[in-house]
Amino acid sequence: MNVFDRYSLEGHVAVVTGAGRGIGQGIAVDFAKAGAKVVVAARRTTEIEEVAQKIINNGGEAIAVTTDVTDDDAMAALAKAAIDKFGKLTDWVNNAGGSTYRASVLDMPREEWDKTIALNLTSIYVGCVTAARNMEKGSIINITSGAGSGPVPGSAHYGAAKAGTNSLTWTFAAEFAPNIRVNAVAPGAIPTEVMLTALGKDESQLDEILEEWNIPLGRLGTPEDISSACIYLASDAASWVSGEIIRVGGGAKPR
Repeated sequence: MNVFDRYSLEGHVAVVTGAGRGIGQGIAVDFAKAGAKVVVAARRTTEIEEVAQKIINNGGEAIAVTTDVTDDDAMAALAKAAIDKFGKLTDWVNNAGGSTYRASVLDMPREEWDKTIALNLTSIYVGCVTAARNMEKGSIINITSGAGSGPVPGSAHYGAAKAGTNSLTWTFAAEFAPNIRVNAVAPGAIPTEVMLTALGKDESQLDEILEEWNIPLGRLGTPEDISSACIYLASDAASWVSGEIIRVGGGAKPR
């Protein structure tokens, strides 16, 4: 096989959740550029339809499926839509998630904990299981965070969810082998809308974020930085890679 062919996603059918904006949009668009047929999923119909149309306008194949990842039936319907349209399912990217709420654990309302765990952990569990039940051979990629590998004062709920995501990644990699690989990508500082809101910053303060995060490579990240890692993990180039968590953060320590 030509070395470049190892990274091709020709013949792949990929579901990407949270794909209406930010990192998810970047993954969906770049998967299509790499040759995959893409199912663009999120709650906001207008946004995912725009992403799907962008892919089609660029010569790719895509459909938009409005999906609430905290609804088990909606996740099952998402897998069915992928197979009904494209005949199979080979890749599933659990990207939907995030939390803009920050508070000490003593001040955090129980409903905020429950909501964050449902969106950032339970949805990963459901997504992985749904994918595995509908996939003969392929790859599952979970988008995690450095928040899952150390203390995160003010974001105990989010850190716990991402630590759980890491654990599920390891366990499912063992249980779903050898036909389905399961890995995770942990993005660093990428100034998406959710991240900026959580930090209480806006786009005029990107230099402040760069300085605060002390990023050795000297810049903030982009959605394409994450999509490049995901393309690798979905491709034949990573055919012997499973149960791994890849940090993509410009050399900065996880936080």
